Amino acid sequence: MGNSYAGQLKSARFEEALHNSIEASLRCSSVVPRPIFSQLYLDPDQPPFLPEDVKPKVEELDKELVHRYSQNGNLDFSTNQTVNEMEDEEEDEDMSDSSSPPIPYSQKPAPEGSCTTDGFCQAGKDLRLVSLCMEQIDIPAGFLLVGAKSPNLPEHILVCAVDKRFLPDDHGKNALLGFSGNCIGCGERGFRYFTEFSNHINLKLTTQPKKQKHLKYYLVRSSQGVLSKGPLICWKECRSRQSSAASLSAKPNPSVSPSTTPEGGSANGYKSGFTQTDVANGNANGGRNNALSSTVSRPTPHSTSPSPGCAAGDQASMSSSGPPKKRHRGWSPGSPVPPPGLAVPVPTIRPSTRTEPLLSVPVPQSMLTGILQPQPIPAGETVIVPENLLNNSGVRPVILIGYGTLPYFYGNVGDIVVSPLLVNCYKIPQLENKDLELLGLSSSQLLSVENMILLTIQYLVQLVTTSEFLKEISYELITGKVSFLASHFKNTSLGDDLDKLLEKMLQQRGESVIIPFNGDVSECVSSQEAIAMVSTQEPDLDVDTFQIYQPQLTVARKLLSQVCAIADSGNQSLDLGHFSKVDFIVIVPRSEVLVQQTLQRIRQSGVLVDLGLEENGTAYQRAEKYVVRLDNEIQTKFEVFMRRVKQNPYTLFVLVHDNAHVDLTSAISSSLSHGEPNHGLADRVINCREVLEAFNLLVLQVSSFPYALQTQQSRISSCNEVHWIQSDTVDDAASEDKLYFGLNEYSKSLQWGVTSPLLRCDETFEKMVNTLLERYPRLHSMVIRCYLLIQQYSQALMALTTMASLRDHSTPETLSIMDDLITSPGKDKNGCGHMLVIRVPSVQLAMLAKERLQEVRDKLGLQYRFEILLGNPASELTVAKHFVTRLKAWRGNEQDDWIPRTYQDLEGLPCIVILTGKDPLGETFPRSLKYCDLRLIDSSYLTRTALEQEVGLACCYVSKEAIRGPIVALDLSEKEQEKANGSENDSDELLIDLDRPQSNSSAVTGTSGSLADNGVSSSSAADKSQKQAPSLNFQAVAHSSVDEGTYSSFTARESLKQECDSLGNQMASSTTPKLSSVSAVSQPFQWPAQSAKDSKALRAALPRIVILSKAAYCLLSSQKNGNLPSSSSLLPHADVSWLSSLRPLLHKDMSSEEQSQFYRQWTAARQHHADFSNQAEASGARNFHPRRLLLTGPPQVGKTGSYLQFLRILFRMLIRLLEVDVYDEEEINADHTENSEITQSSNDHWPDIEIFSKISFDLSVHDPKYRNISPVYTEQLSRVKQETRKETKSEEPKKRETVSMMLTKYAAYNTFHHCEQCHQYMDINPAAQVSDSTLHAFTFSSSMLGEEVQLHFIIPKSKENHFVFSKQGKHLESMRLPLVSDKNLNAVKSPIFTPSSGRHEHGLLNLYHAMEGISHLHLLVVKEYEMPLYRKYWPNHIMLVLPGMFNNAGVGAARFLIKELSYHNLELERNRLEELGVKRQCVWPFIVVMDDSCVLWNMHSLHEQSSQSLEPGGFSKNVSLKSVLQHIEATPKIVHYAILGVQKWNSKLNTRKAKAPFSRCHVRDFILLNIDLTQNVQYDLNRYFCEDVDFNLRTNSSGLLICRFNNFSVMKKHIQVGGQKDFVVKPKIMVSDSVAPIMPLQYVCAPDSEHTLLAAPSQFLLEKFLQHATYKLFPKAIHNFKNPVLAIDCYLNIGLEVAICYISSRPHSVNVNCEGVFFSGLLLYLCDSFVGADLLKRFRFLKGATLCVICQDRSSLRQTIVRLELEDEWQFRLRDEFQTANSSDDEPLYFLTGRHI
Repeated sequence: MGNSYAGQLKSARFEEALHNSIEASLRCSSVVPRPIFSQLYLDPDQPPFLPEDVKPKVEELDKELVHRYSQNGNLDFSTNQTVNEMEDEEEDEDMSDSSSPPIPYSQKPAPEGSCTTDGFCQAGKDLRLVSLCMEQIDIPAGFLLVGAKSPNLPEHILVCAVDKRFLPDDHGKNALLGFSGNCIGCGERGFRYFTEFSNHINLKLTTQPKKQKHLKYYLVRSSQGVLSKGPLICWKECRSRQSSAASLSAKPNPSVSPSTTPEGGSANGYKSGFTQTDVANGNANGGRNNALSSTVSRPTPHSTSPSPGCAAGDQASMSSSGPPKKRHRGWSPGSPVPPPGLAVPVPTIRPSTRTEPLLSVPVPQSMLTGILQPQPIPAGETVIVPENLLNNSGVRPVILIGYGTLPYFYGNVGDIVVSPLLVNCYKIPQLENKDLELLGLSSSQLLSVENMILLTIQYLVQLVTTSEFLKEISYELITGKVSFLASHFKNTSLGDDLDKLLEKMLQQRGESVIIPFNGDVSECVSSQEAIAMVSTQEPDLDVDTFQIYQPQLTVARKLLSQVCAIADSGNQSLDLGHFSKVDFIVIVPRSEVLVQQTLQRIRQSGVLVDLGLEENGTAYQRAEKYVVRLDNEIQTKFEVFMRRVKQNPYTLFVLVHDNAHVDLTSAISSSLSHGEPNHGLADRVINCREVLEAFNLLVLQVSSFPYALQTQQSRISSCNEVHWIQSDTVDDAASEDKLYFGLNEYSKSLQWGVTSPLLRCDETFEKMVNTLLERYPRLHSMVIRCYLLIQQYSQALMALTTMASLRDHSTPETLSIMDDLITSPGKDKNGCGHMLVIRVPSVQLAMLAKERLQEVRDKLGLQYRFEILLGNPASELTVAKHFVTRLKAWRGNEQDDWIPRTYQDLEGLPCIVILTGKDPLGETFPRSLKYCDLRLIDSSYLTRTALEQEVGLACCYVSKEAIRGPIVALDLSEKEQEKANGSENDSDELLIDLDRPQSNSSAVTGTSGSLADNGVSSSSAADKSQKQAPSLNFQAVAHSSVDEGTYSSFTARESLKQECDSLGNQMASSTTPKLSSVSAVSQPFQWPAQSAKDSKALRAALPRIVILSKAAYCLLSSQKNGNLPSSSSLLPHADVSWLSSLRPLLHKDMSSEEQSQFYRQWTAARQHHADFSNQAEASGARNFHPRRLLLTGPPQVGKTGSYLQFLRILFRMLIRLLEVDVYDEEEINADHTENSEITQSSNDHWPDIEIFSKISFDLSVHDPKYRNISPVYTEQLSRVKQETRKETKSEEPKKRETVSMMLTKYAAYNTFHHCEQCHQYMDINPAAQVSDSTLHAFTFSSSMLGEEVQLHFIIPKSKENHFVFSKQGKHLESMRLPLVSDKNLNAVKSPIFTPSSGRHEHGLLNLYHAMEGISHLHLLVVKEYEMPLYRKYWPNHIMLVLPGMFNNAGVGAARFLIKELSYHNLELERNRLEELGVKRQCVWPFIVVMDDSCVLWNMHSLHEQSSQSLEPGGFSKNVSLKSVLQHIEATPKIVHYAILGVQKWNSKLNTRKAKAPFSRCHVRDFILLNIDLTQNVQYDLNRYFCEDVDFNLRTNSSGLLICRFNNFSVMKKHIQVGGQKDFVVKPKIMVSDSVAPIMPLQYVCAPDSEHTLLAAPSQFLLEKFLQHATYKLFPKAIHNFKNPVLAIDCYLNIGLEVAICYISSRPHSVNVNCEGVFFSGLLLYLCDSFVGADLLKRFRFLKGATLCVICQDRSSLRQTIVRLELEDEWQFRLRDEFQTANSSDDEPLYFLTGRHI
């Protein structure tokens, strides 16, 4: 099949011609490039092909050919039978040499006036099949319709009627000589000669007309009556004759077996290979060589073999006996006899039955493979398709139309397919300049179509699919084709028999073996001693312990954030509030090591216990059910998992698909193609209907190479991609002691300018490979590479132990690796060493390598020195018993039955791991991995995913010092050490950085510098380097870090058992001292030797050394023009295709998010890709799975730990969603309360109004929210000792206490809650629009405002039943109210009003669950400017919109307007119902006013006592808002109560001493308000603070009853946003952006002063000023509760230190007893006419008491002073007048202070 992975050419001629053509095309745009087809076949100095392959030139093909192909798709010549046409003697005479011009056939001229148009007969009638296919053609009995081919119309078939007696039967026999036919065009009959007939139908032949040559097909009618091309006419047996004089034959290759048959049919009986016979005597002299027909193969790059000569074992016989017969013109007696072409058949490949285009397997050179001596075929000539083409190849070759004219194919044309797919790729639409600018192109940069085709062919030559090359290698091994290669490697490079040498060495050594460790390779011990050797001390192994580091935590949070975004998207695809638990399953590719590795991390992370899935004791064993691998058993395990998903609807399951890029084959495609048994399993699982529809299942796909998941058909929304965080500079990770070293870092490291780079190419090895490819051209290059690699390692082992003469015959790279591998254990007292990974994709080759290397190792006595392991994904690790013993001794605490199950378990073990399998599958290697040998990874890996997967093996975290410190050379020879010591520029090279430009002192090289010429250092050199102390210790660094194995890891620190959010500052700190770059240059730097006893060795984790093939190295090392490495320009994955050849480039600055968008725009899934079926809808919308996420990050960066942490914090978040922080504060001012002797029985459910009305009102405020307000004066307060009041001047409010509570089914929710039960309550009908809500104005007059007020209702259609409209249905008349006597268990009577501001998302406005889903009337009261936001988030709620004048008002305005509106509505409803016969007093007068932070309600039993406890107390249970309201609404004589409420919850309620079930005291937050009784008591609409305290005092002083139900409590949620928040007080005119904060004492100023005016409401400024001006305004009242400040008709907070005595001026009001009280101050706030001079004269004041009179303006202030006769007792000064610091436009408030005389 060739020398590369998919079968490269046996000759370099194709690549040479291709290269020349491309170069010529690109250099000259004005000259049409010479087609590659012509370059390969029109070389005049090459010998000819076989005689059957070429016919004389006919005419140029019609120019419509390419156009028709591009319109109609493939021109398929396939038939269901194989035809072998052997031409007769007359045809043979035309087989002239290409050097002789063909003699034209003299055709009889057409009669004058006849039609000569091609496709028409001479009578002018159309004969083309395309024109006649629908016509009914009458033909005589015994005649058949057949198709003739005209050389001038190759795309057309001409319809003829021929007597079937002159046509052959199905076996190619029994055809009469001669001809009899009719013209079906004009109807002329009786043509007896084919020559005459061909003239009539205008065939215009240039050769002798023959029916066998030009009558090609039978024509048949389809079931629809369409005439179409049928099977080929079989002329097989017609008059062929043998050459008696000479024969040229090529014997068939015995290794070829037609084991598979074309098109699913049976083999046609032809033997493999072919036998050629010729009619002419000595035809070899003048004939052409038989064209080798080979399989449709996948071309690959870097074909390094020149045109080979005859292959061994394939001799061709040739004889010549004189000149040819007369009809063979062009023979020259002096012509040299050309060497014959060789038949080199290749293995057949089972044809694919997929329906996708054949181009999906690129085959541009399918006809070329195996042609050893290309021969010219002029464009337009006829080319015979050999009879045995299909048999030899196994599939039909595809001829891709490219540039130039196709030859005319003749013979078994059914065996080939001509396809326009290639040329169709270049149908680039005409782009305007602006479009080109977007792509970064100009019109002059666009390549011509022919140039693009040539470039594509070059690329296709290099492209391959891995699975097919592995099959080819397997075939070569099974059939024994490698036997002659194996025999080549039986000898050493010196010519000695390798096996005999090894036996000799074994005999010389006897029973002894090389010492396992702590000794040189020259030291030997007995086998028993070697087995018994164990480490004397526990080494400082670099074993990773599971930790979550900051980047992983950040990515986990990003994942969580995206899950929340899905839940918040509004499409109801995920309801996080529905779940209380998290469960998961991890699906991994078929790798036993990966399964064990994932299990280990799950166990170490403790996630199973943290999620509550398993108990601590059983979690280890039960972890296995959470990891499933994609093999034949997955179906059963997955069905069990899906049953768990269905049976646990309240558990959120997460299906983690790790390494999601590994198997992308669709289940359908896999079953149709009979592909690998495990292909398509991921599609069956991930994309099955059950997974897509499960509402409680998230799919998280994880991949380091996600490119094939990011196509136009991707099932994952780009919004749901979570990308690893970018760390652009080293400084970004200053807090981490290790940095990630990935693909980009490896590419950048080539610019460091060091002599021993991390990425290397073994040039010597590559030269050896090229030499072998020339010698063995028919073997796959990977086979050759593997055999050579085995020999190299074998000879290196021998050279380093017994045969030093072999040193010069091993490549320096190989020798250096093996030297390090076998000497490092010898220098270690415990036997620690390095790991070498050799990547061998073919399992058979890997097993061969392991067996051979083990044999060499054992015979050399090194079996106890290092281990050789086969890393096969399908099997577990198998480690020799003595090495397991050593590993256990190192670990110290492992159990007796412990065995290594992952590669990380091999930490420190000197070993070679031969890693096999199609792809690496994400396995993590230990820190002791030092070398990755990827020399077998050649041109088969020319997709980005395939190549980066391989190099990803070397990616790891490295010590920061390895990047920024003096680590430059990781492996140095003695010569390099000398160079390092003597170099003047070494100081520059020591300071390396990831982004450092190329050093001026040394060129970037892919080889090991001088290693290639000077060999490698012996082990003694390393020892010497440790004893020296040169100026810069360059080599000391290298050898201490490399030879001593100084690798480090993340040291185990604290395990992750804390709250996820507390991890940010607890990440690992560096375990090594930071090395400044200055000190590294200015003074010697040397890491301590490992043998140092006084201190622990400083260990650094270093990047791995990667040895690449030339092809891979070139792709990774070419970082040009600011672009990514060339690997990023490759096709991202073999399962996707580019959408256009004209596309922008990927740039190095592109983030992974931008690369994702690029691939989504420019790639499409192929037909066998699992996403291929996910086509866009007709509207263009993409079909994304809403609950699917993609986590992408570089290989080995820590994605597993990140998604395990995500599971943990997802669970915590669900718990947090089920929890709520509620205020937990005990009541204040308990000592201010006067004990009432009148109490009611604790067994009563409702208050008895007769008893309750006798209870005195508790004036003291007990709400802990008001701990910093002025206490209300009571007689009890006056007795409180003053010294207990501590002065507090803290400006910062004390943080309020909260506690986390679990939400119950009766909770109120915010907009983030979604569930099936309440989504219709929350959201408007999807079919309806927001505009279905109607806006209604509601106008009423207010005596307080002195004008009409217009409010607006926004009423959804579904809520209109709660309102009364006019008969026309447009005018809102009133809101319906029930009757007092109504009793409906499925409703509450009171409308619920909730004022809300700034909490459109966070306000608890969803009362569906709190109301148990029953009917209720809920109105949101919002400010005008916030209405759009609230309407967006709560479209199904009734809105009451306050007038715009209240946009800046406080909460008092909202409560005032609610009450005013409700009373006006009550009157309207009374009028309406009165007309219906209902008494006015029977209309329900209550409303509920409830804060938007009320979350839960509880019922308390204060009388029951636990039988086990003698302490007082009771129990509480959560109840619904519905039950609380219905209970309170059922209160007897309820209409006699003004306000009813409940107490505020705190955790001490149940443990406190039992108290009365009902209290007459302040209530707030959640109240039932009797708007009828409180008609004349108003909220102060101007107030921002304490409006409810003020209102309660007004209500009580009016003699009305306020009742608090103590057997109910409400929990208030701590909401951090919105609500009644302080204004940010700023100057009205900003002079500069940075202004010092303005203190509350600056909120007032003298009138007409030049004080800075502020942009804030005057009332707000006043209230804030009063809170902080206590010492200035009322100095006599400070801490003097016996002498309070008298406040008439108002309560204002004037500071915690001052008590306020509230007195109502209204007649018959109820006031506190003030007899004998001397007041320390007087506060008059906007007093009305009820306040008079006589009232004030009733009160007595201390001498020096202070006065504060507040009025709306200066005029009313003066009038009030006069009206109240204040100047009689109070002294005023001019400077004591103040105003709030507003401009006159903002209506400032004025106040005057004075002193009592």
